[in-house]
Amino acid sequence: MVKSRRVPVLLILVVLSFLLIHFLPCSNNVHMEEKPSPVHILILSSWRSGSSFTGQIFSQHPSVFYLMEPAWHVWVTMYQNSAKVLHMAVRDLVRSVFLCDMSVFDAYMSSQKKKSDLFQWETSRALCSPPACDSFSRSDIITAGNCKTICGKYPFSKVEEACKTYSHVAIKEVRFFDLKVLYPLLTDPSLNLKIIHLVRDPRAVFRSRENTMADLKRDSNIVVGSQKTKGEMGPYNTMRVICKSHVEIYKAGSQAAPSFLKDRYLLVRYEDIVRDPLARAAQMYRFAELHFTPELQKWVHNITHGKGHGAQAFDIGSRDALRVSQAWRKTLPFQKIEKVQNVCKDAMDLLGYRLVQSEEEQKNMSLDLLFAQN
Repeated sequence: MVKSRRVPVLLILVVLSFLLIHFLPCSNNVHMEEKPSPVHILILSSWRSGSSFTGQIFSQHPSVFYLMEPAWHVWVTMYQNSAKVLHMAVRDLVRSVFLCDMSVFDAYMSSQKKKSDLFQWETSRALCSPPACDSFSRSDIITAGNCKTICGKYPFSKVEEACKTYSHVAIKEVRFFDLKVLYPLLTDPSLNLKIIHLVRDPRAVFRSRENTMADLKRDSNIVVGSQKTKGEMGPYNTMRVICKSHVEIYKAGSQAAPSFLKDRYLLVRYEDIVRDPLARAAQMYRFAELHFTPELQKWVHNITHGKGHGAQAFDIGSRDALRVSQAWRKTLPFQKIEKVQNVCKDAMDLLGYRLVQSEEEQKNMSLDLLFAQN
């Protein structure tokens, strides 16, 4: 009698086992089908260093959600503070954006905010295509002018909605002066952060800053304090701080880099980008785990080989990028060049920019000599 009862029980167990094996997904398959973790890219630079153009190299990629300087909102709201004090608020905002949590902007923007209230939103192709705007395709190369005209009416909620649909999230930011501030993000298991550290010849930066001094006044005050921006030495005081920060970031990212920075820090010089745009764009895409499509190759070539002179300071249009990058050699007086070289000598030595010793040398030194690696 006992044996006869055991048989049905065994049969039931066999049937249940069969059902579990064949109709429920195994844990390995579930893991295999999970959506890959996004790649997070921080383009770390300073004002007038070619960072807006470099940001566009990422923004125009169909796999990238890009924002240009979201920390602008922090600095505008809390402008009475120093850059050092604001570092933590900037870092927290950047982390939230990387995780597509746009509620972080509630602290810095009106409750009635629209997508178009976001700083330089129109420079983001992702905010100019679905689901953020229905007028363009996600594969289109989209200019800021066209986007601003057509895509401004959408609600702010579209920013977060769009962000969550991309495999890569890229941010261009000029408001970090210390790489160590970013260590908590680099060790955060919820982030896969890669840092592109973009630098430019300080003499070219200085010349460009002179042309946009009014636009940068508030930022300069936050960087060095309003008293130090005044007088003849004001612009050089700001350059001193900027150059010192590049030295410290480079040393922390490469010379004394902690293990968690391995393969996650890339130094790029703007002059090298404009001398060989396709090669440098390909290098940055490899670093960011992105495919360099033929359409993007054509766009990068065309936008750096135009006839424009870069007259609009914050406009990213087709121009002769190499010639524009060297304009300081013909327009910046040698007396100013000497002062910039004096306050930025350590940065220039470390990053491979040669000093010029005379006005004649300034005009005649070849590019290969001017930007030779040490």
